[in-house]
Amino acid sequence: MESLNVAFYTDSYLPCVDGVVTSILTFRDELERRGHNVYIFGSAQSKDKKRYENRKVFLYSGMKFKPYPQYSVALFPYNSMIRLNELKTDLVHAQTPLVMGFAGLMGAKLLKYPIIGTFHTIVANKPVIDAYYPKNRHLKKFAARSLMKYTRFFYNQCDRVIAPSNAIKSMLNGYGISNVSTVPNCIDTSRFNPKVNGDAMRDSLKLNQRNRTVLYLGRLSREKKLEVLLKAVKLLARRDSKLKLIIGGTGPAEHFYKETVRKLGITDNVKFVGFVSPSSLPKLYAASDVLCLPSTFETQGMVTIEAMATGKPAVGADYLALSELIRNGVNGEKFRPGDYTDCAKKIEKVLNNTRRYKNGAVNTAVEFSKEKVTGRLLEVYNSALSDKAIN
Repeated sequence: MESLNVAFYTDSYLPCVDGVVTSILTFRDELERRGHNVYIFGSAQSKDKKRYENRKVFLYSGMKFKPYPQYSVALFPYNSMIRLNELKTDLVHAQTPLVMGFAGLMGAKLLKYPIIGTFHTIVANKPVIDAYYPKNRHLKKFAARSLMKYTRFFYNQCDRVIAPSNAIKSMLNGYGISNVSTVPNCIDTSRFNPKVNGDAMRDSLKLNQRNRTVLYLGRLSREKKLEVLLKAVKLLARRDSKLKLIIGGTGPAEHFYKETVRKLGITDNVKFVGFVSPSSLPKLYAASDVLCLPSTFETQGMVTIEAMATGKPAVGADYLALSELIRNGVNGEKFRPGDYTDCAKKIEKVLNNTRRYKNGAVNTAVEFSKEKVTGRLLEVYNSALSDKAIN
């Protein structure tokens, strides 16, 4: 296969570390290992531009997004199409549909390049609207309708649309969005594997052999429904006072969830560890007994796959991508969304027999290795390029 010049456009980039950024960097590394060139066009606050820009990363100054200060909104990225043309780009891959994604769409259309759009985030989700948009009820409704219309418009302008799971593909089809292929985000199995040792991490967290440990990892934001897990932990702690919940991540609802922990009276059972560095991440999974995601917001649930790769089962809400990914009795257990009693029951079930789930978890994760999944991504690229050549 001939070498491709691919332009990734994204509204989310370093120093923010979320699922979108992780996906971009993992795919970039594997594509370049195969001899392709990947150029990243992103948004950054002024203080981060010098740190992260290089000959293949072009960052456009943006304003801080107040509800989530790790993000920035690019002010004028539309001159990026000049750079696109200079780089002799073969195709544009919009990782997000907002300001940077729209700049990528405009550049691709004007320069007649194929454009691929990945649907990573459900931006019209009600908890997202409630958390990040105007407080006025009528404005919220307007925002939700407008976002849905824009989402449909943006992705229907793309030559191909990528959904990270079959559940999201079905949802997009229901929105009236066509040309959707399922290509999951991938993981680096050389980093995340069952050989990773978590003993030193357990020591640093002051965990002993009697501490059965549940891990939550992700944004601390209201759409993640972490309160469901916290209430489940309160039930579990009544039977096992040594149970520990480790919460990794930061976000706009951090204070809210810390206050919830205090009100529930489980401060001795919950430890917030804040941002987890990429180097520490595999060890944190290895130090835990089970991962739990109560969110009904996941388009794939990358942390679930990373945890499984280290041999750890997952407990998650039976909804969207998690419903598809978690298989009861094989790699974890699913619970009724929003039901903290059922969540507690399923966590207890897994904790009582973690070895039963290990092989199933690892076997699931192997299917998401960057080597396997990048091949599927290139098939989508080649299909779009072939169509463009014919037209």
